[in-house]
Amino acid sequence: MKYVRPDTTTIIETEEIHDENSDAAKSLRFNPAKKLSIVSEDTTTLNEGGQEIVEMSEEVLIDSSWVKVAGYYSIWDTHSINPYHVDGRRFRDSVNLKLTDASRERFSQMPMAATPITSGFGFRGYRWHFGVDLDLETGDSVKAVFDGVVRVSKWDGAGYGNYLLVRHYNGLETLYGHLSKALVPVGTFVKAGELIAYGGSTGHSSGSHLHFEVRYQGNPINPIQLYDFPENKLRKDNFTITSALFDYYSRALQRGGGSLTGGRRSSSSSARGSRRGAPSAARVVVSHRVRPGDTLSEVAEKYGVGLSTLKRLNPGVKKLQPGKKLRIK
Repeated sequence: MKYVRPDTTTIIETEEIHDENSDAAKSLRFNPAKKLSIVSEDTTTLNEGGQEIVEMSEEVLIDSSWVKVAGYYSIWDTHSINPYHVDGRRFRDSVNLKLTDASRERFSQMPMAATPITSGFGFRGYRWHFGVDLDLETGDSVKAVFDGVVRVSKWDGAGYGNYLLVRHYNGLETLYGHLSKALVPVGTFVKAGELIAYGGSTGHSSGSHLHFEVRYQGNPINPIQLYDFPENKLRKDNFTITSALFDYYSRALQRGGGSLTGGRRSSSSSARGSRRGAPSAARVVVSHRVRPGDTLSEVAEKYGVGLSTLKRLNPGVKKLQPGKKLRIK
């Protein structure tokens, strides 16, 4: 794939400080605001192909028990940017994401034909800026960066203005803010490079630009970790999620006065976050679906894990039964 380097000689600084009531300001509160329904849908169900022998599931620690995220949270939420409320600093395991998959014709595209950064990821005034701002003219085309499904399409007058959030097959979600017009409704399947909106300066914005975010389970990732914006390309086809990506939370809390949105966190909010029944940690479980003829030693060798580790992760399992799941991580 060939890339064209955009002209980045002229950079216009834009200002974007979201109101406390904006969707951006509400997107990083880790305690669930309400009791959420049980919805089994997650990213893995979006694949129409055959069943894979490897399955991945997210779990949260509720009191002393690990519970599947899909059983505790309403994963498919068309109103909230972050319905997951999982603190990325508590991820115990690293997660390797395959951003593109040529065998399934899942590729990557940049959100615009040129992507000069006008404002980066980090503090903006007294609040954290969860993405990067990319310069554009009102009416410029905005495209999906990976294949996925539109999960949120909303108006946020105090912050993002018109914005879209797309859930991707690779496990990431991307947000496109300050749009003059969104072209795809919730539930629309989009391909990488498909036109999804026109850029603008709606919401809390002082000039036309695209606010672009990358998130994993609701946790914002600095987009420059994945993208080389001056070269207008994806840095690599794989990306590893670790708790270290979210170390900035602590800096933001110290400087922001107790809240990632800049306001002070109330004592009642703190109490809710530490109450019984609230998640205190998160992990990703990787499982192998047993096929006829599989043995513990063969599965251990296949995935590069020790036989003792496999036995520890699956206590009491002596004989493998086809169709059953065997935890490998």
